[in-house]
Amino acid sequence: MDTKATKQRILDEALTLFSEKGYANVFVGDIAQRVGIKAPSLYKHYKSKQAIFDAIIEEMNNRFIAQAGALNISGVDAGADADVYKNIDEDRLVKMGISFFEYYLHDDYTRRFRKMLTIEQFHDKELAAVYSKQYIDDPLSYQGMLLGLLVAQGILATDDIGTMTLHFYAPIYLLLTVCDREPDRQEWAEGTLEKHIRQFNKIYGRSVR
Repeated sequence: MDTKATKQRILDEALTLFSEKGYANVFVGDIAQRVGIKAPSLYKHYKSKQAIFDAIIEEMNNRFIAQAGALNISGVDAGADADVYKNIDEDRLVKMGISFFEYYLHDDYTRRFRKMLTIEQFHDKELAAVYSKQYIDDPLSYQGMLLGLLVAQGILATDDIGTMTLHFYAPIYLLLTVCDREPDRQEWAEGTLEKHIRQFNKIYGRSVR
């Protein structure tokens, strides 16, 4: 197995172990054993368990950017994405919303990472902070900037961008957590998500093109 493949295998097996046992209960030796190498060999690729965790986050973010790119947006640059969103119709917006929802729900890497953080947030303050950053702070920051730009361009209308951002994101977050617990509710969740997006456009005055 070459170096690149070994590093990827380490991340995959570490994430599986973290999601099964919890971050604090997994040691470098456990990861090495799962990969089929000795701990000293693992240290040639990653200096510590924290380095492995950081690489998992980087890999997950890269996968998100790739997914966003497949939908012709950045996913991180609100300014660039505002120019895309202002020119798409409501049906396309719904399709994009559902595509992102399905990505978060079914991408195995993302799903296992979220499972691990969901459990560990109650046991580890640092991981609780990672959870908040990944699923609360960063999405609200990006979407707040994006929606604010659309308001400035006259696509949406509100005098309270912060509350509008919560109106948009909170139901999506809720539906994702429901499906994490009850996967058989996906069809209901996606139908609800479509209604949410269409109602949001109606409330905040987006022009239907």
